Amino acid sequence: MLIIDVITIFPGIFDNIVDFGVIKEAFKKNICQLNIYNLRDFSGMKQDRVDDRPYGGGPGMVLMPEPIDNAVAFIKKKNKIKKKERQKVILLSPVGEKLGQSKLKYLSKLENMILICGRYEGVDQRVIDLLVDFEISIGDYVLTGGEIPAMVIIDGVVRLLPGVVGKEESLKTESFEKNLLDYPQYTRPPVFKGMTVPDILLSGNHKRIQKWRKEKSEKITWIKRPDLFDKDS
Repeated sequence: MLIIDVITIFPGIFDNIVDFGVIKEAFKKNICQLNIYNLRDFSGMKQDRVDDRPYGGGPGMVLMPEPIDNAVAFIKKKNKIKKKERQKVILLSPVGEKLGQSKLKYLSKLENMILICGRYEGVDQRVIDLLVDFEISIGDYVLTGGEIPAMVIIDGVVRLLPGVVGKEESLKTESFEKNLLDYPQYTRPPVFKGMTVPDILLSGNHKRIQKWRKEKSEKITWIKRPDLFDKDS
């Protein structure tokens, strides 16, 4: 079972993440476990303070190292993961490695991932140097905190766990699975506002359908994301 631990100063953001779709089923079946920790509970300071002004001046506040260190130590002691390579501490950060499907697959093989949600101007660098295994970004833009990126990781990882998605074949044909974007999908009715479903999809010839889908995936990828072809080299 994968244990996902999230450290945040806004735990309420995660209240409904396990209430819908296949993610709900994953937690219901005990395929994985989600624990949300309020960083302020590990402060040890008056008013549960977890941030302070940056040394050297500058705008905003920085999350202090002690509360994060306390939280990570508590989680590791509680989980008792024997193989350290099966437990990773991850900081959600705009300067991190950009999240991709291969990273989600890697994370889905862990026993425990601890997600630290940054806020304000970020976290004290000593947290990164001493505690964090790697940093992850979900794109080249800045958000108000790491909570939404953490949700993206949780959603992307949980659906890869065995037994979560009904047909594993569905996972194998998705966008990015083979460095290709997904092919166009159609359902009923066969005609909508004068636009028809391609005849080949109604033919029942599965071999020709697979060939058509592959060709469409390659064409769409070439037009929209040609950079994905470079990943095969």
